[in-house]
Amino acid sequence: MGDRPEIPPKRSLDGAPGTIVAATLGLLTLTGCQPHDFPQYPANYREYAYVTNQGSATVTVLDVVNVRLDRELPVGPNPVAVAASPMRNEVYILNAGAQGGQGTISVIDCEHNQVVATIGVGRDPDSIDVDAKGKLAYVANRGSNAVSVVDLDARQTVALIGVGEEPDAALLSPDGMTLLVANHAGNSVSIFDVESRRLRTVVEGCVGAQSPVILPDSSKAFVACSGGHQVMAIALARPEDQPANPERPVTDRLEALMDVGRAPVHLALKPDGGEVFVSNSLSNSVSEIYATTDEVGDTYMIGEDPVMGLVSRDNALLYEANQNSPYVTVYSIDDGKRIGSVHVGDGPTAMAFSGAGHLLFVVDSRSDDVAVVRTASKSEHGQIPLFTMLPAGRNPNAIVVKAFRVQ
Repeated sequence: MGDRPEIPPKRSLDGAPGTIVAATLGLLTLTGCQPHDFPQYPANYREYAYVTNQGSATVTVLDVVNVRLDRELPVGPNPVAVAASPMRNEVYILNAGAQGGQGTISVIDCEHNQVVATIGVGRDPDSIDVDAKGKLAYVANRGSNAVSVVDLDARQTVALIGVGEEPDAALLSPDGMTLLVANHAGNSVSIFDVESRRLRTVVEGCVGAQSPVILPDSSKAFVACSGGHQVMAIALARPEDQPANPERPVTDRLEALMDVGRAPVHLALKPDGGEVFVSNSLSNSVSEIYATTDEVGDTYMIGEDPVMGLVSRDNALLYEANQNSPYVTVYSIDDGKRIGSVHVGDGPTAMAFSGAGHLLFVVDSRSDDVAVVRTASKSEHGQIPLFTMLPAGRNPNAIVVKAFRVQ
């Protein structure tokens, strides 16, 4: 088998030893472990996956280096999203709070895996994004119709930006110049200048707007219109595009509305920005959009209720979580075909790669666990073997991975 991380016994939610799953040894045998499948880490390297558990108001912390449960931390009521700081060893848990109540951010110190601060935000928050400097967080508050701007150094909300009705997501452009907000009930997209916090544009006509993505060069955004069967493409104004005449500035504009499958709920962008993959929940399909031309290419059947896609860092494979099944489907982008599937837990809804990309963590919302898949595994008769299963809390729904070195 070669060198591989120790796989511990499956544990119950309180950390007490449980019963080892009988099938685990068979699954490990199928994987054909090789020494190169797991990176050799320096002694001061740490990497953890943080899984929010909405039903138990906790966060499950998984040790990625040793592929095992580390601990479970209590946070605020109804944790719904999570983001990692790009500059400091912190992770931010977004708690929606009691119905109609104020939300909070639980700040986790990753070196000690402890909650070290709690920050108040708006009502019924739904998404969080952190700027590249790790200084500010932007939280979309559905219940407040506003975005909270949070100073992460001061541990407090410093501004509240009014947006459309029931914002689903607030997303920063890669260049840090634009804040894009998808207003789910407002059927619109609000676009702001980050530095001035000034509203630049409102683009309407996207029914059930959610799950925005922005190209790596910050030139264009795509938004899923989940209440119908379209994806909106928006050309974003950039400073370098502005003409010398300030009276005729370049503005954000609607570029296209593209027909895809029914209920497009998630957009997955290739790392190179070349294509966008659309998870069509009610059509059980994925549509491929060519980002430069706004053309819809193939639409292919993928699984029961696809709700999230994730593209490998080499732009070669699309992993699709199918919520109404126990499967993640694997699609070869270059070959244009499905190459297999992975039997995970019940209700896969969220996914994340490890820092090195050799593991895929799949959050199973109904079986309350996390499936771990080795991305180097080969398909055998259309089935890609599972590496192991790790426990989570009740109703897990989001995940982020944070890697760092301790001093």
